[in-house]
Amino acid sequence: MDPLEDDDHAETLSQQVRRFERMVRQHERAFFDLDVLEQIVEHYLERGRLDEALEACQYGLEQYPYSLELKLHSVQVMANLQRYDEALSLLEKTAASHPADLDVLYAYGTVYSLMGDFEQAIRLLNEVLDQSDEKDHVHYHLGLAYQQWGKPEQAIEHFKRAIQADPANDSAWYEMAQCLEMTGQLEESLSYYQHFTELEPGSPSAWYNLGMLHFRMESFEAAVEAFEYATYLKPDFASAWFNLGNSLMNLERYADAHEAFQKTLRNEEASPETLCSIGASLEKQDRFQEAIKYYNDSIRLDPNYDEGWYGAGVCLYEAEKWLQALHFLRKALELNKTNPDYWLAVAETEQRLGNVLSAEEAYREGVEIAPDDVEIWVKWSLLYYEQSEIEKAADIARTGIEENPEAPDLYYQLTIYLIYLGRFREAFLYLETALVLHFDGHAILFDYFTSLETQKALHRMIEQYRPAL
Repeated sequence: MDPLEDDDHAETLSQQVRRFERMVRQHERAFFDLDVLEQIVEHYLERGRLDEALEACQYGLEQYPYSLELKLHSVQVMANLQRYDEALSLLEKTAASHPADLDVLYAYGTVYSLMGDFEQAIRLLNEVLDQSDEKDHVHYHLGLAYQQWGKPEQAIEHFKRAIQADPANDSAWYEMAQCLEMTGQLEESLSYYQHFTELEPGSPSAWYNLGMLHFRMESFEAAVEAFEYATYLKPDFASAWFNLGNSLMNLERYADAHEAFQKTLRNEEASPETLCSIGASLEKQDRFQEAIKYYNDSIRLDPNYDEGWYGAGVCLYEAEKWLQALHFLRKALELNKTNPDYWLAVAETEQRLGNVLSAEEAYREGVEIAPDDVEIWVKWSLLYYEQSEIEKAADIARTGIEENPEAPDLYYQLTIYLIYLGRFREAFLYLETALVLHFDGHAILFDYFTSLETQKALHRMIEQYRPAL
């Protein structure tokens, strides 16, 4: 019986995680079943929370010192934390008590791969290949080693062998698609993916992986068709429902996406990602209050899930609750300072609240992180324009052009500022470039200039660059 279904362990995994975290905070001791501890570790690993995962492993090994699963999880976490000597030391002890266990050799291969010693990793995995009856698993691990070594062609061959042995190995399909993308072979491999749907037309996995390939190729209509077939064959296929939702979001079919995400939720335990996706589908329908509920649910499930904080902040911003929005957006930024969207959202919210200096600081941070983000440059320049500091606005737009010389939006903005400054000759030089880059973008000019004389002058200039029909 699953320990989470046992009468004595009726809590959901999320409740068990909270119980574990409360125990750690309060420096207490509590009993957990081995299976529950393993699930808690996996929960942290899935979210990249390595320190917490290691803490759960160490606590588990105090209660279950002979657990191979917890030892191998510890090795994995130590290696990911670059504590290679500790990982290898634990592996040596584990190998002594489990000399014939192939998972230990897999772990050696993983550690050596993370250390960058790929030759040693592959040598060990080839030893496993000679001994193992489950050669598909070994080929999968060899593929991972070659992939990490930066040899995607060799990795693809091993992933293919893993798939030939087990077409339902979704991990091998996923990693192979990444390698195919790296080598520019995605489109050429479409027939390979379609072959498996023809070979096994009743296989949900085959249709799911065809959908994932189409998704990577941004062929979202085809992806929807494949995912729908996968869910028809397997109505409780949560991953297929989730990726169907993502595909529908890209097609701006937000109500349909909402339904797909809800079906994901019905077929697997709630995760911050699924709850956040439901929130996003509602947000896109301007159902902000409902969206906030789901974003808040994602935060409650994982307080460190920055996308939940960001989504709630955006909805509050749209509802013109700027002070509340800023709290959520600042929290998202605190959790992830490298996302330029977060800096932009904070900057715009500070600007709405009249905090010009804070807005300026956020815009500056945003372009330092993402100098190719044209929207941040444009909105930063508008901050000064709205303060009637037109020269500063022009300087920001000009600097943005230096970073993004093919961005018509910045040329149009600089044209506007230079006209306001009376520097018409210079303005028309930038306008000329803007029209060549994106002719239809000129409509923005007439939002700024209502004078008939100015509009006529602009119209004469624009007509010279109108594309021939």
